[in-house]
Amino acid sequence: LSQSSHLSLLSNWDHSIGRDAPAETQPQNLPPQPAPNAWQVIKGVLFRIFIIWAISSWFRRGPAPQDQAGPGGAPRVASRNLFPKDTLMNLHVYISEHEHFTDFNATSALFWEQHDLVYGDWTSGENSDGCYEHFAELDIPQSVQQNGSIYIHVYFTKSGFHPDPRQKALYRRLATVHMSRMINKYKRRRFQKTKNLLTGETEADPEMIKRAEDYGPVEVISHWHPNITINIVDDHTPWVKGSVPPPLDQYVKFDAVSGDYYPIIYFNDYWNLQKDYYPINESLASLPLRVSFCPLSLWRWQLYAAQSTKSPWNFLGDELYEQSDEEQDSVKVALLETNPYLLALTIIVSIVHSVFEFLAFKNDIQFWNSRQSLEGLSVRSVFFGVFQSFVVLLYILDNETNFVVQVSVFIGVLIDLWKITKVMDVRLDREHRVAGIFPRLSFKDKSTYIESSTKVYDDMAFRYLSWILFPLLGCYAVYSLLYLEHKGWYSWVLSMLYGFLLTFGFITMTPQLFINYKLKSVAHLPWRMLTYKALNTFIDDLFAFVIKMPVMYRIGCLRDGEAQRAGPPGCGLAGPDLTASHPSPDVDPTAAAPVAEVPTAAGALTPAPAPTMTTTREEASTSLPTKPTQGASSASEPQEAPPKPAEDKKKD
Repeated sequence: LSQSSHLSLLSNWDHSIGRDAPAETQPQNLPPQPAPNAWQVIKGVLFRIFIIWAISSWFRRGPAPQDQAGPGGAPRVASRNLFPKDTLMNLHVYISEHEHFTDFNATSALFWEQHDLVYGDWTSGENSDGCYEHFAELDIPQSVQQNGSIYIHVYFTKSGFHPDPRQKALYRRLATVHMSRMINKYKRRRFQKTKNLLTGETEADPEMIKRAEDYGPVEVISHWHPNITINIVDDHTPWVKGSVPPPLDQYVKFDAVSGDYYPIIYFNDYWNLQKDYYPINESLASLPLRVSFCPLSLWRWQLYAAQSTKSPWNFLGDELYEQSDEEQDSVKVALLETNPYLLALTIIVSIVHSVFEFLAFKNDIQFWNSRQSLEGLSVRSVFFGVFQSFVVLLYILDNETNFVVQVSVFIGVLIDLWKITKVMDVRLDREHRVAGIFPRLSFKDKSTYIESSTKVYDDMAFRYLSWILFPLLGCYAVYSLLYLEHKGWYSWVLSMLYGFLLTFGFITMTPQLFINYKLKSVAHLPWRMLTYKALNTFIDDLFAFVIKMPVMYRIGCLRDGEAQRAGPPGCGLAGPDLTASHPSPDVDPTAAAPVAEVPTAAGALTPAPAPTMTTTREEASTSLPTKPTQGASSASEPQEAPPKPAEDKKKD
């Protein structure tokens, strides 16, 4: 977690935070970007913390012994930087459409030239921090306007030398370090053809509709950001070739002849937010570009290199790259705009939330795996939970959500399906086959569910619940059909069900509350799991105000939190009512009186509570002795045997 504090320092020290491009050069027809999920932000931060830890481990343990020998068995020799400390050097920056630059004589290609820079100087420049910058408007070639690429070529040469290899007298290979990069960025723009299913009309831009017809549902467009920083790392570490830990080995380049390494050049665009990129098209006559040069320390370069490392899900395709960039944007915005104390609190609380989430999951599995009796548990709620999970899974598949999210939801569906085998007897009926080939699944209620009153109350609760849910579902379906746009009827059904469950899904907990009320007990519930989830709702409410998210999602977090904390009668975070661990449909009216005479560990009797009972309870208590007994011996005195329900309560 110390990485976040390091990055907050970077936001103050680094000069690569670019200014926004002029408003008139940025098109206003960009599609709105969905707000990132709060937990995606936290997972991204935790992954980057792991990368920092891995890099630190490499440096702590040093190079491995097997890396010290070359191919021929000779020991490797530590190298040195080809540019010693305080070397005078010149900076040459060229802009070209070609990836490999050779036209050094074209004055139009030379963007910036800075002489007499000192390698490792941290005090020169306008702000006395060793930084320089240059701004200019670039004329856009027609090929770039038509989705072509544009490259920046950076050369550092020792003073008195030139980067052009054709100038034999001024060019030296060991006195020149070169790095190139494409400075435009290709991003996918997706078109979703939506319309009102009744009228066939749409509010989409006609131009966007035409582009969707011409280029298909996905169009790759070149984007531009007006800022980039050139960092040269102030480092003289005696790196050994073949022993540089990843991802640093991508940037340390060794000379094949001398074995020494060139100064490390790093193109720093970490603080360029994705939302600040805008598309390049034929309407733009020029592109603004601000290039900054700054020295960079070794440890800060390690942080940036780790941040630039993609997630292990890279093999899933380029689409996940863009989603990863969006997640990184949310981390950057949090570092730049959030109060440091609030940011530290958010990170600590997020770790606690992850622990509670894991414990809730573990105890939920343990509860259902070891459960023998279903008395007091709503079986229909389990089936309804499976239906909800399937709706969510189909919805995210229809909307092309992140693959990692799809996997997590699919695992949740499997767990819900597994719960069905715990609340019902599931078997294969081989006598009645489907289409005469496949065995039919047979479901039968468990005996502990039928013999108790739970099934009666469960059916009653869902019958009452249907009187509320079905009218609400019908109203929401009509509203969605009249006022919202959809890709088709299938998407309308999924979005309507998903939106309905998101809005009114908390109502589905009422059957369990109804059963608890009828049985006058909550001892049958998975209290450990519920306790962890209840604690997590407070954290969810905190993130609802800290993390940037849609308003409806924020309201949903607060709604779920209040619903989770709202317990059944006798329910609270302190735990279940242990005096009712044997729930029954009715509570015996005489049960309260004998409980008042249960001996304590010392042998004394606990005082009876003040009579605040109903008339039935008062009549039942008149049969008991009115004179209280004292001492341990009083327990052996003959007295009327209490009713059986009272004995059960004594055992509890």
